[in-house]
Amino acid sequence: MWKLLVGFIVFAVIALFVLKKFGGNVDMGGEKHGVEVGSPAEGAASAAASAALSAAPPASAASN
Repeated sequence: MWKLLVGFIVFAVIALFVLKKFGGNVDMGGEKHGVEVGSPAEGAASAAASAALSAAPPASAASN
């Protein structure tokens, strides 16, 4: 049983070391409730996708 505990601790230390060393942007502050602004390209892409979906003619089961 103690081997499992030691293995878990070693794994956790290695994981934290790798994340800190190689720039893992880990925020341990919890859930954020602010307004996050995405890039304008994301908004335009989602608007274009929704417009394309609404412009497509509905498929009919009788057209087979």
